[in-house]
Amino acid sequence: MAGRTNIPTNNSALIAIIADEDTVTGFLMAGVGNVDLRKKTNYLLVDNIKQIEDAFKEFTAREDIAIVLISQYIANMIRFLVDSYNKPVPAILEIPSKDHPYDPAHDSVLSRVKYLFSAESVASDRR
Repeated sequence: MAGRTNIPTNNSALIAIIADEDTVTGFLMAGVGNVDLRKKTNYLLVDNIKQIEDAFKEFTAREDIAIVLISQYIANMIRFLVDSYNKPVPAILEIPSKDHPYDPAHDSVLSRVKYLFSAESVASDRR
């Protein structure tokens, strides 16, 4: 289709996680964790905002990561970065954590999808 960007495919794409200790531990126990030869991991236990910003920038720039899972309350700490990110890969998914329930009103991906469907439905009504 015209105007679409090609999405690079990689047979060994990873899932990155930025979350609290319980959430990261759960995903690591499920086998999501990875440490490469340079001792770089695909997960971050939340410590401070600067570290979260750096990890988000690193994970979204890495070619071997296809999805970045980020706890929604952590995404709210760096909302300006999450909202300004607009590439299809890696995809950013906001997830709930044990102590912070999911709030769809703060999910930037969900708000973009709602906007697209509302604009699309308006355009289809005009035809």
